[in-house]
Amino acid sequence: MAKAIVVYYSRSGNTKKMAEIIAKAMNESDLPTECKSVDKVKPEDLLGFDAIVVGSPTYYGHMASPLKQLFDELVSSHGQLDGKVGAAFTSAANIGGGNETTIMGIIEAMLISGMVVQGDPEGDHYGPVSIGKPDQRVEQQCARRGQRIAELTRKLTV
Repeated sequence: MAKAIVVYYSRSGNTKKMAEIIAKAMNESDLPTECKSVDKVKPEDLLGFDAIVVGSPTYYGHMASPLKQLFDELVSSHGQLDGKVGAAFTSAANIGGGNETTIMGIIEAMLISGMVVQGDPEGDHYGPVSIGKPDQRVEQQCARRGQRIAELTRKLTV
């Protein structure tokens, strides 16, 4: 059976809340999913999952350094994430504060790893974005993303 992980970094708790909503939606969509802070994850841990979702606050338009380090350390396992489902989400302090560049940086690392990343024709196209504390709209986008990741993962791992 397929399984997934949501990995996040969070100082304020905003990104953590988003991670928990996404993981809950994935679990409720019949994709067993763990939700862990990046400090509890080793690069080799990711190899055992069929779907990997990564969330970061936006720092100067980029992902937080602990997440970048996780991706950098995956270089020794290059090619082993090929075909796995990937997705990204972020929180930021401001509209236009680098949210989409943060998500795209995570997605770029996933694509270079050979991962399959699905966009969304509705709402947050690249992945959920929260400005400050997640509100109802963000919570809905996170739940939708979790459901879509679960659906895609099931399709690809049959």
